[in-house]
Amino acid sequence: MVFANRHHAAERLASALAAYKGQHPLILAIPRGAVPMGQQLAKALDGDLDVVLVRKLRAPFNPEFAIGSIDESGWSYIADYAESAGGTPTYLAQEKQTQLDTIRKRRAQYTPLRPPIDPAGRVVIVVDDGLATGATMISALHALRAKNPARLICAVPVAPPDTLEKIRGYADEVVCLQTPLFFQAVGQFYADFPQVDDAEVIAILREAGQPSS
Repeated sequence: MVFANRHHAAERLASALAAYKGQHPLILAIPRGAVPMGQQLAKALDGDLDVVLVRKLRAPFNPEFAIGSIDESGWSYIADYAESAGGTPTYLAQEKQTQLDTIRKRRAQYTPLRPPIDPAGRVVIVVDDGLATGATMISALHALRAKNPARLICAVPVAPPDTLEKIRGYADEVVCLQTPLFFQAVGQFYADFPQVDDAEVIAILREAGQPSS
């Protein structure tokens, strides 16, 4: 199945997550592509919206390929194949700092007037527009688990089966609409898959405003 666009994928995810409506879930989107989807889920499930800031660590000669990831605290996940893809200790140290700088810049841009919403004791749904290696989702789930959510859910439209198996140990529940065996990139499963820019993310978070009580 190919999703028409992120709106279509979020609509399908909202149906799959309908049991959480009424539980005031916290929807945490991984920027930037998942933020419009997170907005739609928060509205459908009567929840709050925020972002979880993580970045992939890029392979030195293939920046689209993740060899790990880093979260806002500086904790990093390094894939077992990182070294064979060129991820030497020196390179990884530099790449971690580069991505941590980007995370800090984004936090200042995205939520300048308030701290991140506290996930403690809440049903937390982490959404992305799809998983390839799963590296950024692993960092997101690891970061959130440390903050004691009542339930931690990974929700994505599409991911390869082996990636989902890596993810399961980090979440209480994984919701994935399709798990194709032939997987090259997330974008192949969307008819329309435009870039989401910082201005759109900022506008969505501004509209979401403060968490509801």
